[in-house]
Amino acid sequence: MTLEETIRRMKGGILYNSGSEELLRVQAECLEKMYDYNATRPCEGEKRSALIKQMFAESGENCYIEPPFHANWGGYHTHLGKNVYANFNLTLVDDTDIYIGDYTMLGPNVVLATAGHPVCPELRARAYQYNLPVRIGKNCWLGAGVVVLPGVSIGDNSIIGAGSIVTKDIPANVVAVGNPCRVMRPISEKDYEYYYRDKKIDDISKEDIQPYD
Repeated sequence: MTLEETIRRMKGGILYNSGSEELLRVQAECLEKMYDYNATRPCEGEKRSALIKQMFAESGENCYIEPPFHANWGGYHTHLGKNVYANFNLTLVDDTDIYIGDYTMLGPNVVLATAGHPVCPELRARAYQYNLPVRIGKNCWLGAGVVVLPGVSIGDNSIIGAGSIVTKDIPANVVAVGNPCRVMRPISEKDYEYYYRDKKIDDISKEDIQPYD
């Protein structure tokens, strides 16, 4: 099978052999850039920004990922909007496309996984897998230790509580939590008055309660 056909299957949700020598060669080139990123010093912000532009399929302005960062393809199939922030130990199983929208924040130890493996043990032993894209909307917040499984979409503005395992799509404008992750409640008018339990949003902060661009 040609490299082009393998990539077509890889991106199309079709079983393919992930141990192809040509595929591994291309993947290794991506991982070299990720290694360089993780080896940067805290003061090398410009170098990190330049590497993000090289590593990812797309990246908007003001994206930042705290090293160490881990990814099967070093971000090669990942599309970042603008002002995306990821805390330490972000792990992307990015064997096909991952989309992360503008202003989205990812807590430490978040995992976004696109890869799955067949139940048939003989196929698994021969390195077969399939991939389904993951889509995270705009202005989402995924708490520490969230795991998003292949094929899942999360709608704009939604919050996923720490430690959640997201196995199915989550709609926009909700708070969801658990294993498996379920919608707990919608984002409501109360959330525009209180930022945490009985703690009120003060007048200075209220100035910034307006639609983001």
